[in-house]
Amino acid sequence: MNLGSALGNMMAQAANTASWWKPMQASSHAVAVDTLFNFIMYLCFFFFVLIVGAMVYFIVKYRRKGSGPERTSPIKGNHTLEIVWSVIPGILLVLIFAWGFKDWLAIAVVPANAMEVRVSGQKWNWTFTYPKDGIVSPDLVVPAGQTVKLVMTSTDVLHSFYIPDYRIKRDVIPGKYTVLWFKPEEEATHQIFCTEYCGAEHSNMLSKVKVMSSAKYEEWIANGGEEAGGAGVPLAEKGKKLWEQRGCVACHSIDGSKKVGPTWKGAFGTARQFADGSSLPAADENYMRESILVPNAKVVAGYPGVMPSYQGQLNDKQIEALIEFMKSLK
Repeated sequence: MNLGSALGNMMAQAANTASWWKPMQASSHAVAVDTLFNFIMYLCFFFFVLIVGAMVYFIVKYRRKGSGPERTSPIKGNHTLEIVWSVIPGILLVLIFAWGFKDWLAIAVVPANAMEVRVSGQKWNWTFTYPKDGIVSPDLVVPAGQTVKLVMTSTDVLHSFYIPDYRIKRDVIPGKYTVLWFKPEEEATHQIFCTEYCGAEHSNMLSKVKVMSSAKYEEWIANGGEEAGGAGVPLAEKGKKLWEQRGCVACHSIDGSKKVGPTWKGAFGTARQFADGSSLPAADENYMRESILVPNAKVVAGYPGVMPSYQGQLNDKQIEALIEFMKSLK
């Protein structure tokens, strides 16, 4: 067994456990990335100790002794030494490049049997669309053991999709598609971040990867993207969950405090004054629906018209749940 395989096996044995300074390893990408990272780190540590140790040794050995003037030994070049300290780092650099390029190709080239999920980034939430099943979800739900291909784009500004446990990250660009893939091995939940600053609520642009067994995943698909047990949940409760999952929480408070957008507390049934000078005697279901699907049609005075449209991202049941939740916030 060669050194690379041995290191890979060691890292594989540590998979799905987090250290005090690195997240858990939840994919083959994570094992490969960490193995190369550790190799470079230990290599740098070795040469740091070697070089600094040699410096300290020579400082002590050849320190000035006595107070009289001293004449240093004549300094002559050593071609052998110069070749050695040039060739060895050169070989190591080529090794690191070849190793890194091999791992990069493995991450860049998507296997042919991958399940495709469309990812849309917008201020300030992620949306996951399953084109084969017609499901739109605020979380990335996948079956364990299945290769997953993410086709990603942004509807507004530059974002960056990052799953620390998988060691994958890729920019999500407006008007362009970027691709990532991974293969989750075990049932678990992992955090998704945006790592490109995208505005005031950038830190709240969060989501989850939910890895299920094949049976649970098929049940999730059959339920239209709802997890088991959701049938008896009141509509307002579902709306509150959507408020948290779809990024509404980043802009709209439910306690009356002012954020990027108007608070939802007491919004339903009250008068609205708009930036164009028009007004509405009482906000009703039609206004709330229009605000979700065409948010810039009527912008409330005193607030910027920055809300993205959720057209095609929320179905009628989800819109009804959000409106019911708004109505409950007296």
